[in-house]
Amino acid sequence: MSAWLTLENFFVIAGLFVLALGLRIATTPTHPRRWGSAAFWLLLGGCIVAGKHVPPEIIGYAVLAMTVLAALKQVDPPGFAHGDGAALAQRAVELKNKLLWPVLLVPAVAVVGGFTLAQIKVGGAPLALAGQASQISLGLGCVIALVLAYALTRARPLTAVDEGGRLLQLVSWTLILPQMLAALGGIFAKAGVGDEVAKIVAALLPVQHPLVAVVAYCGGMALFTIMMGNAFAAFPVLTLGVGLPFIVQMHGGNPALMGAIGMLSGYCGTLLTPMAANFNLVPVRLLELRSDFSVIRAQVPFAVAIWIFNVVVMALCVYRF
Repeated sequence: MSAWLTLENFFVIAGLFVLALGLRIATTPTHPRRWGSAAFWLLLGGCIVAGKHVPPEIIGYAVLAMTVLAALKQVDPPGFAHGDGAALAQRAVELKNKLLWPVLLVPAVAVVGGFTLAQIKVGGAPLALAGQASQISLGLGCVIALVLAYALTRARPLTAVDEGGRLLQLVSWTLILPQMLAALGGIFAKAGVGDEVAKIVAALLPVQHPLVAVVAYCGGMALFTIMMGNAFAAFPVLTLGVGLPFIVQMHGGNPALMGAIGMLSGYCGTLLTPMAANFNLVPVRLLELRSDFSVIRAQVPFAVAIWIFNVVVMALCVYRF
């Protein structure tokens, strides 16, 4: 029996929000990249809303169109006005800590709903499927928090589109980079890149030693993430090429532990690469830092320390549990 709430419901809500942003940009004559930006966000919103109901080829062409718009630098935010600072400060004084209620509500609903939504049944059907409860709870928390924010602030209906759209436009095209890189990782896996990686690793490294297999997997996850910008893109290639054949099949390692710690090792690479633009370049723009590599330089020692910790933990645990 199907659940009352599905991820598709929240995808549609998110897609409608992005479509509203695209329409908002299209009706703003002062926007410096009015038509290019509007087309980008309208295409993205359309893909999110209708992605399951149109042929994959159509979505592929839409993604190519968005890529061309970004490459031609047609997707840029306008110069946002900061509003009346005095009025905003006065409003903040009036609301005081009530402003934090919607923010705190999101994680509260996400945690509680993650444990309970799949257990609650209405008319014999669960509110959410067990495998989707956490994600649905997060989306539900965001919707409830938005309603509470409107109730507290008495803001205009379009305020959420304007202010949420401001953040989306600042993030710009980098918003879709993780999904595209993850898809690239899936393509690599289908193309057999993992098998070729396995051959190269077996020829160059003494993977018959369990510790070497662990270092090769964790190191490969970090390096591939640095090159591709996303640990999700590196995961299928390195897991099929190094993790499964050497750690699991050759040495009998625990695949669940291997996958979890391997992903954490990949995230160490995320901290070190400008390819992870949404993490490492967007903050530079938002904070108006002088160098594009300011964030990366600050993260280097933490990335190295965490990677070493991951290798030690995997070496100690993956063959014992």
